[in-house]
Amino acid sequence: MFHFNDQTQFLDNITSLANTYLAPKVMEIDQGYYPLMELEKLGKAGLFAPHLNEYDNRFDLAILANANVGRVCGTSAFVTWCHQVMGLYLDQSQNTSLKSLLDTHKVADTFGGTALSNPMKSWAKIEPMILTAKPCDGGYVVSGTLPWISHIAPRQYCGAVAKIDGADDEVFFVLSFDDDRMGQWQLHECPDFSGMQGSGTLRIELNNYVVQASQIIASPCKDFITRIRGAFVLMQMGIGAGVIMGAIDDIKQGTAVSNAFLEDQAGTLSVELDRLVAKTIALAKTPFETHKDFFLDVLSVREQGALLALKATQSALLHQGAKGYVMSASPQRRVREAHFVAIVTPAIKHIRYLSHQLMGEPQVKPIEFFI
Repeated sequence: MFHFNDQTQFLDNITSLANTYLAPKVMEIDQGYYPLMELEKLGKAGLFAPHLNEYDNRFDLAILANANVGRVCGTSAFVTWCHQVMGLYLDQSQNTSLKSLLDTHKVADTFGGTALSNPMKSWAKIEPMILTAKPCDGGYVVSGTLPWISHIAPRQYCGAVAKIDGADDEVFFVLSFDDDRMGQWQLHECPDFSGMQGSGTLRIELNNYVVQASQIIASPCKDFITRIRGAFVLMQMGIGAGVIMGAIDDIKQGTAVSNAFLEDQAGTLSVELDRLVAKTIALAKTPFETHKDFFLDVLSVREQGALLALKATQSALLHQGAKGYVMSASPQRRVREAHFVAIVTPAIKHIRYLSHQLMGEPQVKPIEFFI
């Protein structure tokens, strides 16, 4: 269906479509417009497909394509990442019943995100698992409330995990917000955020939601998560790299002579970004590596990306001065996008805490971090 042999042509096409459809909408997206129609255009051009088995798992190309989206709009890059990783779950599942959903998902005929923030924190022993699944005939009945789940809406779906009642394991499943089960699920508005308002982020409430066998991505799911977690985290680099690229563009628009006295310039930031992208692409060659040293490298790159996004966007704001401090200015928006890159799961603090665990260092009490 898609052809990715000409990488340059594909990436240029994604850039062109992002500039055509997303650039005119960035302010609306920042204020709450959920850009499904615009992302459908990019999906039809292959934005959600390179990393799938059918296309030889080109995670490098998927990340670079999303960076071109993020260069225009960080919120849209975040939604793209949500859609990409949902495709990853479907693609790597052994459940053949999910193939039909993957077929519509990869071309943006249907949309779905990810609800793995809580499970990722639970597996890192940061917070308890929220959803609970009780076995029933042919499946499970799931209940619980998940806050702040992105890229969802009625008649959409997401990948979710629930702890199996009475067992030391979890079930990973497609949570569909279809009309037939409307009494089993509810979606609620979240408080206004300082950014990412157009990301389709809602609170999910489940009341005896029936999960059928055809919806199960993996159960038990620990081995499955270990296999895909590196790719899950690494693909977020598309968001961060895009925000950094946009910030560098903003820096180049600064005209004050005094900008020469600022520490971080477009040239030095570009060199840092190039090095980071090179590391990302190298890791993307083996996305399903399960060795802890590989995952530590992925976490390190992800942390560096968040820190560079914070640095680059602040520099862009300083370069543009009062012009960049206007609420509608690109540097102002990108600062808030970078803050999101730094706090979305896995946040900088989560990365450091998890890395500490993986390296086998003694457990540290929270207060000791501040001594």
